[in-house]
Amino acid sequence: MIKLDRQWHQAAVIACWIAALLLLWEVLAWLLHNVIQVSQPDSKLPYLHKVITSLQDNLPTLIKQGFTTFGNAMTGFLIGAMFGAALAISMSLSKTVEHTLTPYMVASQMVPIIGLAPILYGILHDPSLSRIIMAGYVTFFPVTINSLRGLRSVQPEQLELMRSIAASTWHSYLKLKLPSALPGLFAGLKISAPLAITASIIVELMGAPDGIGVLMVSSLYYGAAQVYMFWCTVLVSIAIGFTTFLMLVLLERWLTPWQPDFRESRRGGS
Repeated sequence: MIKLDRQWHQAAVIACWIAALLLLWEVLAWLLHNVIQVSQPDSKLPYLHKVITSLQDNLPTLIKQGFTTFGNAMTGFLIGAMFGAALAISMSLSKTVEHTLTPYMVASQMVPIIGLAPILYGILHDPSLSRIIMAGYVTFFPVTINSLRGLRSVQPEQLELMRSIAASTWHSYLKLKLPSALPGLFAGLKISAPLAITASIIVELMGAPDGIGVLMVSSLYYGAAQVYMFWCTVLVSIAIGFTTFLMLVLLERWLTPWQPDFRESRRGGS
């Protein structure tokens, strides 16, 4: 009963925050239209209820294009996550590998995705592959860094215990280091997931044939005639990012129930 009440309280707080943000949007739009009276107020901030109406009218198209963006982004995200986790394990096994790879990894992140996306798309001329590569590119670095920190978070006493029972390197990783690295891995994944969606959309802005980014560009091209469609694409992009983040949070709670925050929530519900 206590657990149910706590969940309802959390849901009510989230709902209040969302309602407050939506109300603030509508109030600001009213101010732009009626008080400040800027030129073309809909292009600055349209009324939310009109955006929602447009969202309902164009829902099939938005869902179709949203799934295209989501599919490419998640493919690259998964590839980048696996690559980043493999790099973290390799670097944890050898200081030489870590010192060799770290400068190149850091240097790779110095190139902004808004500059790299058109170069990559111009070379490959394949929108799907370009989106996958860009999503993987923004994913691997946070995953590598956070996973490596998790692998290094094992206490010396725990390592000594594994040595005392003559555990092999493989068993030490399987039974001790990899579970210890899961919270760090999920931290990197939760950082990378929204970035992967953004990277995929940026490639679509370069001239891809489908995806949310294509709708975004076309709505900007037609200006005031498609201003509500533009804001619909923004809302859909936000929804995709939040959905991906929520999926990772739920997966983390399932795979790492021993974390202090999760233990406290279970204790409070008992």
